[in-house]
Amino acid sequence: MDQKEALEKIKDLREKIHYHDYRYYVLDSPEITDYEYDQMMNELIALENQFPEMVTPDSPTQRVGGAPLSVFQQVVHRVPMLSLDNAYDEGDLREFDRRIRKAVGEKVEYVVELKIDGLSVALRYDEGKFVQGATRGDGFVGEDITQNLRTIKSIPLRLKEEINLEVRGEVYISREKFAELNQKQEEKGETAFANPRNAAAGSLRQLDPRITAQRPLDIFIFNIQTIENKAFRTHTEGLNYLKSLGFKTSIYEVFSDIEGVLGLCERWANKRKELPFDIDGLVIKVNDLQQREILGTRSKSPRWAIAYKFPAEQQKTAVKDIIVQVGRTGALTPTAILEPVRVAGSVVSRATLHNEDYIRQKDIRIGDKVWIQKAGDVIPEVVSVIFHERTGEEKVFEMPRVCPSCGHETVRLHGEAVTRCMNAACPDQLRRGIIHFVSRNAMDIEGLGESIVGLLLDKGLIKDVADLYYLRKEDLIPLERMGEKSAKNLIHAIEKSKNNDLDRVIFGLGIKLVGERAARLLADAFGSMDRLMKASYEEIIAVPEIGDKMAQSIVAFFQEESNGRVIEKLKAAGVNMEARRKADTSMERKLEGLIFVLTGTLEKYTRNEAKEMIERLGGKVSGSVSKKTDYVLAGTEAGSKLDKAQELGIRVIDEETFEKMMESN
Repeated sequence: MDQKEALEKIKDLREKIHYHDYRYYVLDSPEITDYEYDQMMNELIALENQFPEMVTPDSPTQRVGGAPLSVFQQVVHRVPMLSLDNAYDEGDLREFDRRIRKAVGEKVEYVVELKIDGLSVALRYDEGKFVQGATRGDGFVGEDITQNLRTIKSIPLRLKEEINLEVRGEVYISREKFAELNQKQEEKGETAFANPRNAAAGSLRQLDPRITAQRPLDIFIFNIQTIENKAFRTHTEGLNYLKSLGFKTSIYEVFSDIEGVLGLCERWANKRKELPFDIDGLVIKVNDLQQREILGTRSKSPRWAIAYKFPAEQQKTAVKDIIVQVGRTGALTPTAILEPVRVAGSVVSRATLHNEDYIRQKDIRIGDKVWIQKAGDVIPEVVSVIFHERTGEEKVFEMPRVCPSCGHETVRLHGEAVTRCMNAACPDQLRRGIIHFVSRNAMDIEGLGESIVGLLLDKGLIKDVADLYYLRKEDLIPLERMGEKSAKNLIHAIEKSKNNDLDRVIFGLGIKLVGERAARLLADAFGSMDRLMKASYEEIIAVPEIGDKMAQSIVAFFQEESNGRVIEKLKAAGVNMEARRKADTSMERKLEGLIFVLTGTLEKYTRNEAKEMIERLGGKVSGSVSKKTDYVLAGTEAGSKLDKAQELGIRVIDEETFEKMMESN
């Protein structure tokens, strides 16, 4: 076969394979057997191997290709991939309808689509060829996962028209395919995925596309982000056009009023389990694109669309036991051990019961049958007890009078809902206290996670936070999952943390009621650990923003001899105990009395860094916008705080203006 004949044959095979991919993966209506399809694919592979100069990126043979990546590159979205406001009941939807009609008039058409529980992506096509795909990320910047998206057979590598456009879709895994995937995971001795969404997200973020290719990923396309030389009057016209190009588009229904929308929401809430894939609600959109232009968008969500979230899925289970866990401050938290049950996509076997009052209020007993749900579809909680199913064998729970970890007497202080173990040497408190000490906002010791802390305690290598600074590489190498390189890196991270400023040490010590802000105030006020340790109650409460209970807690902490011994060990190890970054008085006054609110993502600073800069110059950072706010520092994907600031006429500054303010000070 000469080159001309080979080229014609290759083109013919590609056309046929693209067609049969569309029939199988998009329409779910195959016309040939798997054997016939494989024969065509094998013939194409053989010809492309014989004539490699004829291989093109849109060939069906190129879905899996390229070496594994070391890291994903960032992609700035041409059109922001906005999130949606949520509606939880009929009232929310009627209010949405009222606002829409007030803005654009009474004649409104709504298109309602299934809200697929997957991962949102953008696909870009140049002259009809798939050239780039990216995750949503923060809505403005995502990650380039083109290689992985090419492996999804329902994503066309070449469209039926040579057109430039970008579309948005949701990648998911069907429940049947998810079950098969987990069975394979278990057969290989690997961990099963918690739910289809997690499996889809994890599969798309594989650096090796060959792994992604083995996962049964699928996609629904639900929006045109940009398109050249085409115009549509309605969203549904656009969806129908996408379908004609070869995309697998989202299922939708159209209604001329909110009553039809409400009826559909109720129907889908009852029959969503009949679908082969998971949905967590419906998306209601204004269909007319001109009306969308009038309505516009907020900083992070369009005004012309809303997501109706189904009521939290509730499941019946039994309370097998109630156990108590001890936190780093000695707080005893009761936890319900449940008969395992699948709720909202994952198996739930425990739920926090918060405190003794919570248990009494709901009258939860060991042995009870209960209804549980996931608050916000995330955190398991007991909704209510099924009282009519009680047998009389249920046991009333009593908060232990001694700590389950150390046997020390427990105390419930007047005015508090929490019962505490007051023993500073309690093993559970110690473990959680060390985990807090090494955390990012405290001493920030990279590589020292919960499992390593547990191993160090179990092997007797540490007994308190100060012992971390006396570890040697030779102590670490024998530990499980800890080779020479990891041990060397960990020792380096521990050594580096010695140079942290005093406020991080104070916060890391885990003094009850002392957070990051209070730790900075104390470091600035006293200048050294020695002065703070010797400070009286009167001196401490004189520090602005330090209240009575916090001052009492600080004095009590430093009066405890064991805490003093730990601090002396830290000093001896070379951990800094001086405030190095205290601003001088004239600088502090520059922002004194000014209140800032931070919103969105900053490019050059983390939120904590920006907050620290403001506070060191005497300013305050608030979590919400009010008439008392002086400035709102807005980064990318600024949220409702920005809207509120604009409503109240609060001055909004960007990062560049913020930097100039800092420099002038």
